Amino acid sequence: MIRRILLLGLVALLPLGCGTWRRAGTTSAPPSPQEQFAGLFDVQGAYRRMGRFASDPPIRFIGTMVTAAGPGDSAVAVLGLSLENRALVFQREDDGFVARYRLELTLQHADDSPIEVRREETVRVGTFKETLRADESILFQQSFHLIPGDYHIVISIRDRASPSLSTAEGDFSVGVFEAGTTSEPIIVYQVTGRDSETAPLSVLLNPRGAVAYGGDTLLAYVEGYGFTEATSVPYEVRDRDENVVFMDSLRFAGRQGIESQVIRLAPDSQPLGELTIVVGTPPNERSTKALVSFSEAWIVTNYEEMVNLLRFFGHDQKLSKLKDAPEEDRPRLWQEFWRETDPNKITPENEALDAYFQRIALANARFRGEDRPGWRTERGEVFITLGDPDETFDASPTSQGRIIRWIYTSLRLTVFFEDVSGFGRFRMTPASRAAYEGVLNRVRRSQ
Repeated sequence: MIRRILLLGLVALLPLGCGTWRRAGTTSAPPSPQEQFAGLFDVQGAYRRMGRFASDPPIRFIGTMVTAAGPGDSAVAVLGLSLENRALVFQREDDGFVARYRLELTLQHADDSPIEVRREETVRVGTFKETLRADESILFQQSFHLIPGDYHIVISIRDRASPSLSTAEGDFSVGVFEAGTTSEPIIVYQVTGRDSETAPLSVLLNPRGAVAYGGDTLLAYVEGYGFTEATSVPYEVRDRDENVVFMDSLRFAGRQGIESQVIRLAPDSQPLGELTIVVGTPPNERSTKALVSFSEAWIVTNYEEMVNLLRFFGHDQKLSKLKDAPEEDRPRLWQEFWRETDPNKITPENEALDAYFQRIALANARFRGEDRPGWRTERGEVFITLGDPDETFDASPTSQGRIIRWIYTSLRLTVFFEDVSGFGRFRMTPASRAAYEGVLNRVRRSQ
C-alpha cells in the first residue's frame, strides 16, 4: 500500500534522460460550455473515455495497467489504482484512524488460466480530517509477468467496515517489445530506470494520468529497447482534437539492452483538457492519454468556462483578474487563486471550491424546468451563495402567480420568488433581490 502524501520535488528523484518540448501549431476551438457542463461531474465517465478502469459508487476508484519488456517474450505489467479516503469507512484506533479494504482481481487471457489476486489492505491516517480527503489519497499497485495477447480484467474493492462494494472491468493488450522499439509512455509520480529486462519496473504510477492546471509537472516514463546505435525517437503531445501541441524527440545512446527517458511537461506548458502522448512512428507507435484539469473532483477543461462557472463564488476582484489574464499568465494566476481561496492550507483540496461545485450539482438537480440550467436560475443563485434556507413555503397560485418563500433565520432574510408567467420561471421580487444582495455582501465581508 502506498499513500500519496506529497508530490513536490519528484523531478529531483528522476536521474534519467529526458525529452523537452516545443509548441507546434495552435489548438482548435474549445468545446462549447454546454459540452463542458454536461461532463462536469462525470469524473468516472471521463476516465473511462481515456481507457482507464473506473468504478461507480459507493467506492469510486480509477485504475490503469501499464506494460514494459520482461524476460524472454514476456512483459512486466503493473496495475495502479487510485481512490479517495472518503470512499472508505475509518474507525478510531490508538491515536489515529484506520480503514481496511479487500481487493480482488482476475486477469483472463484467452489461451491461459485466469490469474487471481486477493489482498487485504490497511490505510492509516492521523486525523479525522484526513479521513474526508476527496483527492487521490490512496494508491495501490500490483505487478505481474504476462505473455503477449489480449486480457480481460475484473477488479473489486470491498470496504471491511461497511457493506460497500464496487467493481470495474475492462480490456487491455500486452504487446511484443522488439529490439529498436520503445515502451508505451507511462505516466508516473516517481520512477527509477532499469538496465535489464529481468529487473522489476520500479514506478509509482499516476493511475489517473491527471495533473492540476498550472500545478504539477506531467511525467511520462519511456524505455528504449536494443537500439544498435544512437537513435532519436520522435514524440508528440496531441489535444482532444488530434492537434499537435508539442513535439520533440527522445535521444537514445544505443548499444544497451534498456535505456530510460522521461518526458516532462512543465505546469506552464500543459494545455487544458485530454491529451494523447504518442512516442515513435507506425508501426512501432506507442501512446497513452493524460488529463489536465482544474480539480480531481470535477472535470473542467476550458478556462473561460471555469471563470463563468465561478460567477457566484465571490472574490470578484480575483475573478476579474483571472478573466482578463493573458493566456501565458493563466496557469500561475489560477494557482494563486486556488491558494488564496483555500480555507485549509494543510490539505491538498480547496474545500471552498469543492463545496461550491457540490452546490452547483445540487442546484441543477433541484431547480429544473426553467429556461436555463438549475445553477443559473435565481433560486440556484441564492442556494449556491447562501445554502439551504431554514424554512420554505410554496404558496398556491395567486392572482400574481405562484410564490415560493425562503427564510434564512440567522441572516434575518426572507426571499420571495414569483412565477408570474405561470411557466415555472421563478424570479426574485425586486425587494427580495435588494435584500438578498445586501445580506450576501455582508456575509462575504465577514469571510
